[in-house]
This record gives sequence, C-alpha cells and structure tokens, in this order.
Amino acid sequence: MTDTSPAPAPHPSLLAHVENAEKIFLSGRRPREADLESAVRIFLEFLLAFESFVFEQPCVTVFGSARFDESNRYYQLAREIGTALAHAGFAVMTGGGSGIMEAANRGASEAGGLSIGCNIILPREQKLNSYVNKFIQLEHFFVRKVMLVKYSCAFVVMPGGFGTLDEAFEIATLIQTQKVERFPVIAVGSEFWEELVEFARDAMLREGTIAPEDARVIDRADTADDVVRIIRQRIQGVPVK
Repeated sequence: MTDTSPAPAPHPSLLAHVENAEKIFLSGRRPREADLESAVRIFLEFLLAFESFVFEQPCVTVFGSARFDESNRYYQLAREIGTALAHAGFAVMTGGGSGIMEAANRGASEAGGLSIGCNIILPREQKLNSYVNKFIQLEHFFVRKVMLVKYSCAFVVMPGGFGTLDEAFEIATLIQTQKVERFPVIAVGSEFWEELVEFARDAMLREGTIAPEDARVIDRADTADDVVRIIRQRIQGVPVK
C-alpha cells in the first residue's frame, strides 16, 4: 500500500537569515526548543565572527554616533583619529555604520591601515560604510558588543547617543569589575562630555555609587595626537610604531 500522506516540511537551516532574530529571542517566554534553536544560532554567529577576524596588529575600537555627516566637526576629528591610529600601527574597528564609524574607518583606510567593521542589521540608520576592508554582518547586539571589545587594546569614545553611552559604560563596567584589563578608554570632545563628567563627580561620587578610582577609568582628549599619545602611554608591551 502506497503512503500518500504529505512529506513533513523541511526544517529551516540554522545558518539561514531570520528576520528580527534578536527581537524574537528577547520576546519573552518561548518553548524550550525555540530557545535552544536561538542559542545554536547565536553560537554560530560567534563562530562566524571569530573566523572572520584573523589579523596580527593591535586594534583600537572607535565608538560614536551614526548621525553625523561629513560636514560635522566630530566626523572630521574621527577621520583624523582613524588616520593617526593607522599611522601608529593600529587596526581600527568600528560598528561599521555611518557617521563617526564611517569617519574612523575612512581615516584608517585612507592611511593604508586595516579598517574593520562589526555591522548590525537594523531597520534604519545602520548601513555598512564603504571604507571597511574586513567586516562581519551580525544579527544580535550582544554578539556585536563582544566582538567590538574582544579584539581591542584601547577604546575611543566619540560623541554619540544611547548606543555610544551603552558601549562606553559597558567597557567601564568590565574594567571596574576586572572582567577585562584596564585598557585605555578615551572620551574625545571635552565640551560634549563635560556635563556627564560633572554628573559622575557631583552625583555618583557624592552618593557613593562609584568609587574615586572608578571615576578615573576614562581619559579625555580633544585631538588625534592626544588619543595616540594616551594609548601609547597606557599600553605596555603592544608593538606600536
């Protein structure tokens, strides 16, 4: 007797793109099988990222707003920083998007340096810039944040919004809790960061939510030369030019 029942639908590949994968994963309680499938997808995303980023030179990650265009002073400063870092022998890594990310990648690329992007798929704003020569497209913010930290020996924080603050404070927390070495974290643009520095000093320190040494985790700079000088002073044993 011939079995005429329809064949089961093939299960989608775990390597296939899933629209809004992170939103689905964080949507609340789901069947255990669905969470396990997400866990495998996340592991594979990490694996792909690790395989994609094989390079020799020390790396500096630059954070900052995606919303600045080429006419903005901070775009121009980020471009200068990318150039100076490349000339000093560093690879430059960013989130791979527009604005500050594009500017830093652009400066590094124009100087003949290694320019790396950890891009993420978003509904708006985030489009891979054309100045990266090594990049990865990621689905999950937390995977991207790990990659932006894992390979770098210093972090440059340019003016930005919620995403930039999130990245900067995560680095500061990792240093505070000794989950990473005390790498240089440099806030560029004293005027932009002044009120946040005052808040840390006048509210957080006063109320005891941070210790005095925590307030010294982040250095400040206003020029590309300042950034390179601070990194060179703070890093021991990194072969920079």
